[in-house]
Amino acid sequence: MVIDGDVLESSRRVQVRFVTKLRRPMKAPTTSIAVPSNLTRMGLSTVVNNLLKAGNSDWQPQPFDFVIDGELVRMSLEQFLLAKGISAEKILEIEYIKAVAPRKQLEPCLHDDWVSAVNGSNPGFVLTGCYDGFGRIWKDGGFCMHIFEGHNDAITSVSVINPKGVESDTNLYFDAEEPRNHPTTIRAFKILRGHMSSVQTVAASPPGDMVCSGSWDCTINLWQTNDTEKEGSLVSIKKRKMDIESEDSQLEVEAVSTLVGHTQCVSSVVWPQHETIYSASWDHSIRRWDVETGKDSLNMFCGKVLNSVDVGGANCALIAAAGSDHVLRIWDPRKPGTLAPVFQFSSHASWITDCKWHRKSWFHLLSASYDGKVMLWDLRTAWPLAVIKSHIDKVLCADWWKGDSVISGGADSKLCISSEVYIE
Repeated sequence: MVIDGDVLESSRRVQVRFVTKLRRPMKAPTTSIAVPSNLTRMGLSTVVNNLLKAGNSDWQPQPFDFVIDGELVRMSLEQFLLAKGISAEKILEIEYIKAVAPRKQLEPCLHDDWVSAVNGSNPGFVLTGCYDGFGRIWKDGGFCMHIFEGHNDAITSVSVINPKGVESDTNLYFDAEEPRNHPTTIRAFKILRGHMSSVQTVAASPPGDMVCSGSWDCTINLWQTNDTEKEGSLVSIKKRKMDIESEDSQLEVEAVSTLVGHTQCVSSVVWPQHETIYSASWDHSIRRWDVETGKDSLNMFCGKVLNSVDVGGANCALIAAAGSDHVLRIWDPRKPGTLAPVFQFSSHASWITDCKWHRKSWFHLLSASYDGKVMLWDLRTAWPLAVIKSHIDKVLCADWWKGDSVISGGADSKLCISSEVYIE
């Protein structure tokens, strides 16, 4: 195969064999071939596309990424082999995977104020929270199905309780109705009251029977979500409808327990396992809590204000946290003897506001920042796989949606959706 005559003459060759876990028609022949050692991933991608086209005349070229010995190639083959101490004399096995990069930007969904919270855990809709005090549910095509009212200030966190079909945001959660041809306004049917200061973050337990909330009062409260008559008391809520003031009743409940230990704002909570909650705080710490005992079994400090925490990666055991020093850190608490981060990504230029693991991939996660960018990361390389620049102002929140789409909200009052990312 001749790739580029000039390149072949100016560079020595390396014997390689391309392998993949992708299915047909993306499987290239596994026979070894000679390629120039100065090829980067773009050149390697051209080679693989040529091999695929040779076996399928209808093949349309697409970008690939390449993995050697568990690490993504982000330099020329020759530089990579020298850096890793790999011999160029033997046949080099190179795995190719789909390149992770958004290929389509959908029309943004406009809000009346900053979009401060997004949740994409349900493939049927996107849930957002806004500085105007309203929550919203969006369908494909930018149609707002529901508007949630009840808060008197900015909504900073939203969560979906999937097992019971209940959408939850900050201190209220809602019983969503069937979609209509126009947005339906929904009021809270239950109020979870008990924090002494603003609620910053909320998360649901995996079974959906409880939620937890973190606050500027430095505590984490746990609440039951099942609706029983004895768990709360009815309170009268004044409403104004058609210029007539009326009263309605809502169920108000108290927290079943409170987790105490943080000394500043609890900025983020996640509930990945029924018995375990993770929290991040402005006191520079990440804590792991035992729900049954209310005690923290892990306490890690990083020396910086933390804004977001998420748990995922291999066996859902890695802890990712976003901080105020532009660095995305990842810990593996299974490693004995040290609590130092196992990965640190520092391509952002400003405060990182959010981070989320991909729900199925062990390697991929995203981050959002005040620098106006959302970055996609792979643990197999220190450089971002892709940089999404959909916003014209600070990005305040981000999440995955419908597998490989990326959703984000920002100070430009937009919910942006980047689709066709292709992560496997």
